[in-house]
Amino acid sequence: MSTDKLRVGIVGGGFMGQVHGRAALVSGATVVGAVGSSPDRAEAARAATGAERGFATLDELLAADIDVVHVCTPNNTHLPVTLQALDAGKHVICEKPLATSAKDAAGLLAAAEEAGLVATVPFVYRYHPMVRELRTKVAAGEAGQITSLHGSYLQDWLAGADDDNWRVDDAAGGPSRAFADIGSHWCDLTEFVTGDRIVAVSAQTRTVRANRGGVEVRTEDLATAQFRTEGGVVGTVVVSQVAAGRKNRLYLEVSGTDASFGFDQEDPDRLWVGRRAGNQVLFRDPETLSPPAARINRLPAGHAQGYQDAFDFFVADSYAAVEQDDRPDGLPDFAAGARSARIVDAVLRSAAADATWTAVEH
Repeated sequence: MSTDKLRVGIVGGGFMGQVHGRAALVSGATVVGAVGSSPDRAEAARAATGAERGFATLDELLAADIDVVHVCTPNNTHLPVTLQALDAGKHVICEKPLATSAKDAAGLLAAAEEAGLVATVPFVYRYHPMVRELRTKVAAGEAGQITSLHGSYLQDWLAGADDDNWRVDDAAGGPSRAFADIGSHWCDLTEFVTGDRIVAVSAQTRTVRANRGGVEVRTEDLATAQFRTEGGVVGTVVVSQVAAGRKNRLYLEVSGTDASFGFDQEDPDRLWVGRRAGNQVLFRDPETLSPPAARINRLPAGHAQGYQDAFDFFVADSYAAVEQDDRPDGLPDFAAGARSARIVDAVLRSAAADATWTAVEH
């Protein structure tokens, strides 16, 4: 790549389009354009993403001089939009879930590999410095033998009887909602931190609000899963979008014979460490962070880093992969997206079979 600024386009102008747009600008890219489905929506997408202009169609955006396409559209459009971008020779950052089925996600991975293009998925919780600190400590053996993994991802934005969103509709969002949307983050983070893959699940799903806005709901409001890993570790996770009072609480605890570690995404500058002799809380401090964590530290100790900071680092790493033909450590690519889709598929198959233990397909 040249030393000129990367030129990017964003498809979709909703909340995630705004987040991608900010990250692109912070990373030094030029946001050439954003796509909306009508002239008015194109202008709204332009304003939301900080783009230079709005485009009414994807074809128009792809015909522009751009290097990277950010796909921030409803889940059921990820497959056609991403394939079209890859066919046009553009690198892609696609929102998760990568696709609404494991088969389609595998197809997108194959297409990206065949094209030889950078293709990434924003599992951005990997980019909290204290997550990298946790990963470093686990890799160094500080936990001893890992005995169990447990946690949750809880939200309340769909708890009300009148709450609704396009994700509720299985035609737009896919057959899984809560687990594909947020449970995927928890599973990715767990595998990233431990380096140990989930190989089988026993899951249940529940739809609490069976009707929203007069329309039957066929996607789950919550899910629970037991699982076991390749290394023989057992674990549990609870995922819910109807847990009153919880806004965006992803919690992961890694329990070991020598030490246990707890990370809470709503308090991301701290890492709890538990030992038989006593517990402590580690703070995000650039003076004491390990090199992998320090690399994604932006602010001095005591100045909170949060979700947008993590997203900015993810986008910066994606752009670095494009410009330098090098994959920064921990960059989640389409292989991670396809992996996540296989776990979601196993959860759905297990729940449909009364929580029967179900293998995660390779």
